[in-house]
Amino acid sequence: MSFLSSLMNALPGAAAQGLAWGIMAIGVYITFRILDVADLTVDGSLATGGAVCVMLIRGGFNPWLALLCAMLAGMLAGFITGLFHTRCGIPAILAGILTQLALYSINLRIMDSKANQALSVDKYPLLLSQRYVRELSLKNPLPLLLIFTVAVIAALYWFFGTEKGSSLRATGANPNMARAQGINTNSNIVLGLMLSNGLVALSGALLAQYQGSSDINMGRGAIVIGLAAVIIGEVIFGKVFMNFGLKLFAVSIGAIIYYIVLQIVLQLGLNTNDLKLITALIVAIFLAIPYWKSKMFRHKVQPQSCLLYTSPSPRDRG
Repeated sequence: MSFLSSLMNALPGAAAQGLAWGIMAIGVYITFRILDVADLTVDGSLATGGAVCVMLIRGGFNPWLALLCAMLAGMLAGFITGLFHTRCGIPAILAGILTQLALYSINLRIMDSKANQALSVDKYPLLLSQRYVRELSLKNPLPLLLIFTVAVIAALYWFFGTEKGSSLRATGANPNMARAQGINTNSNIVLGLMLSNGLVALSGALLAQYQGSSDINMGRGAIVIGLAAVIIGEVIFGKVFMNFGLKLFAVSIGAIIYYIVLQIVLQLGLNTNDLKLITALIVAIFLAIPYWKSKMFRHKVQPQSCLLYTSPSPRDRG
């Protein structure tokens, strides 16, 4: 009973974290699935969003304006990665690593050369805080995070239905054909990276307000969590959610499932120092599930196909 009660107490926090990280995972989905680009800027741009948001709120700015500025800072980081890739000829994965490396120093400068900056809900007018995650009140962060998620999915659904959004999807699906149709694939790649990292930075800003601080290492391993959410959403809902908007929603649900699984594992008594190991195992398992399912299906179908397509023996012909 103690295990179940502690797990139930941890579920609201897991859901809130899943929703906040789910916005970041949607950004990862844009580069990973739509653009087909391996972007590692995520680990840096998430911390950039958190740093910009926290420092602006500490400076007396409105928290909504701080969220907007954090998103713009993330878009700028994506723009730099895009320029490295399209204008300098640097492979996308290396371009992301270079930007991520540079962002470490930039984030330190944003946070006044400190590795951590606190943001107390008692001193500043935050939009959300983990202090109220178990309360049945308007201060509970879950409704606001859900509204943010729905708004992001609705905006992306509209954008990717426009001519520009369709050309961006065509760039990821078949760049050679897109260029043959007169589409500027380089500008679309830069736009996609800006959009992706803008969402990642927005997620970082929400997380910073939720946890009450920004940390220079808060984005470490973010790309793994984002990929985990994408893969979990595809494995569980891939055959059910065929609509583009529902696919984005599945990514957000995947992030929530990831954090719920993480809480279950932690409630079983595993050491918190093993979080990265647990994360790697969770991602590996969900990545392997489609392969295992295809292997099982192939083994079941093979005997039937042999019976259907085996040629008759000479005795049968006679």
